[in-house]
Formats: sequence, C-alpha cells, structure tokens
Amino acid sequence: MTFRIDQLAPGKKVYFASDFHLGVPDAATSKARELKIVRWLDEVKHDAAAILLLGDIFDFWFEYRHTIPKGFIRLQGKLAEITDSGIPVLFFTGNHDMWMFDYFPTELNIPVLREPISTTINGHTFYIGHGDGLGPGDHTYKIIKKVFANKACQWAFARIHPNLGIGIANMWSRRSRISNVEKDEAFLGEDEWLLQYCREVETEKHHDYYIFGHRHLPLDLPIGDRSRYVNLGEWVNFCSYGVYDGTNLTLKHFEA
Repeated sequence: MTFRIDQLAPGKKVYFASDFHLGVPDAATSKARELKIVRWLDEVKHDAAAILLLGDIFDFWFEYRHTIPKGFIRLQGKLAEITDSGIPVLFFTGNHDMWMFDYFPTELNIPVLREPISTTINGHTFYIGHGDGLGPGDHTYKIIKKVFANKACQWAFARIHPNLGIGIANMWSRRSRISNVEKDEAFLGEDEWLLQYCREVETEKHHDYYIFGHRHLPLDLPIGDRSRYVNLGEWVNFCSYGVYDGTNLTLKHFEA
C-alpha cells in the first residue's frame, strides 16, 4: 500500500501510537485501558489528518474465517466512527497481532500493513513500522516469527476450535514481557537494537524520522545530525504517543 501526505492542511496533525496490548493483564484492567484509548481517539480526531497504529494493539489476535477474539468492541467502534468520518487509519501488525487478515480492511476500512514503509509527510521523510525482528540479535524470536508468519502454520492453527486456540494464545500472552509488570524495561544505550537498525538504514537512504513501537520505552534519539529515532512506548505504563504537526514530531503522554 502507498501512503503519503504531500501537504498537511493548516492545523492538521498525524498521530502515531502502538503497543496498547489490550487483553492483559486481566479483563478489568484491559477494559479501563481501552476506555482511555477511546478518550484519546476522541481528543485527537478533531485535528487528525491520519492516525497510524504501529502494532501490538492487541496482546493476541487471530482471525478465523467467521470468528474474531471476543472483546475490544469499544475500540473497534471508535475506529469505525473515525474512518467513516473520512480520517484515514493505518494498522501495522506487531508480533502479538500479526494474524490479522481481512476483518479490519473489510469492516473498519483500515488497511493492514505487515512491513515497515518509507513515506513522505509534508515534505519530511518517515520510516515507519512496528519494529519486531529488525536489527541485530533476537535470533530466537526471528525464527519464531517465520513460523508464525508461515501460511501452512496459520492454516493449521485455524483448524483448531476457537475456544481452544484462543485459550492457548491467552495463556501464552500472560507470559509476555508486557504482562510481567515487575520486570521494567531498561534503556540499553548504544546497544539499542532498533537504534542500530535505524543507523544502518540511514546509511542507505535518508529519513528525517524513524518511528517504531515494540520496544516499550518512549525514546527520542538522534541518528547523526539530520535524523531521529522515535519509539512510541506503550500504554500499560506510559500512555505515550507521537504527534507530527507538519514541522516537528513530538512524544506526548495522554492523561499523564
């Protein structure tokens, strides 16, 4: 899919958010977080030229042909309202919700993107994606991702009854790092692997902004003298998001 905005209308902005991880650690906490996200969407829709969701919106999502995971209806309804009003919304799959197929494009008019994109917004160049499997290291996950992305493996999982399949996936989710609130994310400095990845891409093609999720830490780091790597953080602890006003990209926190 091609996405670009040659010129933002006066007063319009582009919003970026990721890693809502709806579904964990329990139903009540997830619902409260979902309601907060809906309040955020209600606030930003008034001046949004576009809203980009950069993956792991759900801690687990798998679409069967006639079934989707139970819940999250308030978010879906709000997104439908926003796209019906003419504001484009893009969804980049993350490692927790890579099994999205045609439900969001068909029902909510939201394109689903599976790889990072290079694009232009108001004269600035952006490189945008979830961030999983990029950069050095994390070889075990890269192998697992290939298995999860394999069409034959997806077909086999879809043969499992949803009660069992979603139950297994929810047990797996409870072991994920976002569910382990006692284990804080630590900034790795020069060893930040997405920072290294951005530097590698920058040697091949210049981008003003590199925007990712996945890392779970709100970060705004320079890439040389002309570029910035911005990580959007997550909504379990930080409720952080990015906003581009046509001139600058800023990290903000909602209801901090």
